[in-house]
Amino acid sequence: MSGIGICLWFDDEGEEAARYYTAIFKNSKITSVVPYGDAFPGKAGETMLVEFELNGQRITALNGGKMDWSFNEAISLMIDCEDQAEVDHYWNALTADGGQEGPCGWLKDKYGVSWQITPKRYYELADPADPARADRVNKALESMKKIDLATLERAAAAG
Repeated sequence: MSGIGICLWFDDEGEEAARYYTAIFKNSKITSVVPYGDAFPGKAGETMLVEFELNGQRITALNGGKMDWSFNEAISLMIDCEDQAEVDHYWNALTADGGQEGPCGWLKDKYGVSWQITPKRYYELADPADPARADRVNKALESMKKIDLATLERAAAAG
């Protein structure tokens, strides 16, 4: 099977965004920066593509210019976190400098890219094999922006 990657369309801040993201995620790097050639009037030498990896996930940032669309929640990048400290790290970093908090562990970063920041433990606590516990956990989740794992644990144990 061929690899599958993600391409994010930016007006002209793709390289800036790639540097921002690789500074947030451990084990991340920019793998190439490709400039526009002479075939694109007025853009020769400016950054066209930036390829980078976030914890092994291949992503491309394309400086495609202004279009009639913007990022929205129809597509989001998901981060499964080991613990609350990791949730806090990604939440704080991605909401900094103009990012926006959303409900239930969702946020938009300063570029408008949607992210879901979820502790792996949530999936265990909300396991449908125990519907009553899952309902309590999800009811607690509905009241949150950034997920608070301790609150979810208390909701799970309240049965």
